[in-house]
Amino acid sequence: MREQLLAVEKVQAIEWREGALYALDQRLLPHRQTWLRFETAAEVADAIGDGVVRGAPAIGIAAAYALVLGARARLALGGDWREALEADFARLAHVRPMAVNLSWALQRMRERLMRLKDGDDMLALLEAEAVGIHLSDREANLTMAQLGIELIRKHQGNPQVLLTHGNAGALATGGFGTALGVIRAAYLDDLLEHVYVDETRPELHGARLTAWELAGDGVPVSLNVDAAAAHLMKTKGITWVVVGAECIAANGDVVNTIGTYQLAVNAMHHGVRMMVVAPSSSIDMSLEDAEDMRLEERDGRELLEVAGHRVATDVPAVNPLFDVTPADLVDYIVTEKGIVERPDSTKLAQLMCRKRLH
Repeated sequence: MREQLLAVEKVQAIEWREGALYALDQRLLPHRQTWLRFETAAEVADAIGDGVVRGAPAIGIAAAYALVLGARARLALGGDWREALEADFARLAHVRPMAVNLSWALQRMRERLMRLKDGDDMLALLEAEAVGIHLSDREANLTMAQLGIELIRKHQGNPQVLLTHGNAGALATGGFGTALGVIRAAYLDDLLEHVYVDETRPELHGARLTAWELAGDGVPVSLNVDAAAAHLMKTKGITWVVVGAECIAANGDVVNTIGTYQLAVNAMHHGVRMMVVAPSSSIDMSLEDAEDMRLEERDGRELLEVAGHRVATDVPAVNPLFDVTPADLVDYIVTEKGIVERPDSTKLAQLMCRKRLH
């Protein structure tokens, strides 16, 4: 399966070459594929904040490369470069606080800095660490893809109808994707009959990004409005909802793109299994549960306007970016360390003590 996925890899969102970070501008997809070059930590932070780079794993990877750029600039200026680099750490940490992979990647880079010895080539070692974070995420996705299709085969075996929400594909990761990695693998292994993609209002990540990725791979895919999900579960034989995660709390609560919670509720009612696919770096064991988290909200104008034109009456708009799916609505969490069925605090603690499977 790994070789099959490698053979069909088409989409990349981040590239590191010539001492700079290149990112595919996801704000312009699917109509334009524009690559932007970033040479400073501040530019990368702005790219994350503006949505050029998105998806929790991809944000963490980009932040790691940003620190390489920051360290290079601080060294060139002279003086106490370590102290000066703290400003880059701080700026990156606050640009997307909900993305646990971001803090995880920053901590890995900090730990690498702390291990430096006199005479070490600091920039080369930091670059190697960032590249390692990138490649590690890509390998984790390959492992999760295999584990995910093993679950599908175990429970059904014949080609399945799946539904996904948001974008947890190659565009949001170091390659292949988390949820979309499983869907791609299911298609290659003849386990997928069809996949339905929620348009995922208001940013339309399902319509603009996920449908584009899957169609490009030849996967049989249809787009639907978010409000049609329950109807499709009832009428189209959907057996699995497969999604990614922005953050997973220690008890198994899942923070993900707004609309995931209602999908989980509908899935339980219709007997549809709920699979959350995310690397272990998305699990925050310091967060007991996610119910009291302060979730990010976006500008209400996204709901009130279309292409800059007002389409709603003059009322306030509530526009949350994420919601919390309680752990008791999740059937499986799939990570590169293994699978957790019916997640709870004990099972996730045991998972996080494991080494990576492959």
